[in-house]
Amino acid sequence: MQIIYALVNMLGEMAPYILLGFLVAGIMHAFVPPGAMNRHLAGRGFGPVFKAAMIGVPLPLCSCGVLPAAVAMRRGGASRAASTSFLIATPQTGADSIAATWSLLGPAFAVVRPVAALVTALVGGCAVGAAEKPEVSAEACPVGQAHERRSFAYHCAEAMRYGFVDLVASIGGWLVAGLVIAALIAVYVPADFFAAVGEHPFISMLAVLVVSVPMYVCATGSIPIAMSLMLKGLSPGTAFVLLMAGPAANFASFTLISREMGRKAAVIYLSAIIAGAMAFGLAIDYLLPAWWFSLVGDGVAAHGACVHLGYVQIVSAAILSALLLYSFIRRKHHHTNISTDMICKYKIEGMNCPHCQASAAKAISAVTGVESVDVDLKKGIASVGGIHDPRAVVTAVRAAGFDASPLTTD
Repeated sequence: MQIIYALVNMLGEMAPYILLGFLVAGIMHAFVPPGAMNRHLAGRGFGPVFKAAMIGVPLPLCSCGVLPAAVAMRRGGASRAASTSFLIATPQTGADSIAATWSLLGPAFAVVRPVAALVTALVGGCAVGAAEKPEVSAEACPVGQAHERRSFAYHCAEAMRYGFVDLVASIGGWLVAGLVIAALIAVYVPADFFAAVGEHPFISMLAVLVVSVPMYVCATGSIPIAMSLMLKGLSPGTAFVLLMAGPAANFASFTLISREMGRKAAVIYLSAIIAGAMAFGLAIDYLLPAWWFSLVGDGVAAHGACVHLGYVQIVSAAILSALLLYSFIRRKHHHTNISTDMICKYKIEGMNCPHCQASAAKAISAVTGVESVDVDLKKGIASVGGIHDPRAVVTAVRAAGFDASPLTTD
């Protein structure tokens, strides 16, 4: 029962803020034209790097979801420096994770987290810009750049659909995983387990880096894990290293960046994340007031004791639980409705989450002649209906940041 209490309490604390973040993310998605960002990110200098970082900080994309977006940005004309800045800033934080961070870890963490994402993105992007030779701007890809004029009601509906359906499906699994891991830590790890390593923050930060850099966890899912580790003895700075490095880097992102932008850019990208995490972690532990980062009032809830949740928290938790359940059922029972006539199948590599799946489907849908698209995330296969040019489909998918090749034609 202690695990259930811990899960319910943490969910109740986070739910109102996460729902608000989903709404903000949906509004950004629905009302910002698709090509508006790329037009400002070409060229050299500090300007494109700064703009890319400022765009990336509030976007609620995980480290796999940001990859196709960044590759599409790069192939659409953005510089390597701006693309790297976007890659570093975006997965570390987002509108949803900032709100959730405030709810569980307090305002200090919620403020420092986007600041750290912005600073590390600027440093990494500028470093890539300084290291790279002048390049000819990439030819903008026309796929999916047209912004159709729609009614205000349509955009509102699109905001709700993206924020509370697509985005929930994208990060819902990692959010649940983070809550479960946090509950297990809170209930089963002894209170003095991290006492020894907690006395040496620098060593504990290095240990957390070794675990978090290759680990895949979204920005929101890392919050309850960091909180539980703090309650077991780790310093706030060490927990912050997990919050930065865990969402921002993994082996898949390093590999793709190496392929798309070169090994030098990939090394700078990873180095900026590691150095930034360590620098901000040490600053939190040794330079900033300790009481800013104390978890006052959260210890009881995290350790599984039953606490009373407010009406807003209960309703928000119920809504969030229903959205998560719907996304899981929708994914499990997803069936294709496309006709079996004129179907071409394509193998798509590089998809890791529902956001990637949606990006690939959107790119294919923009190809002339395509009438229907069904993308199977688990199998990595897209079934495309309509009379179309297979080469155009492959080009569109690659422009979206994935690899594609035709399989069969029925």
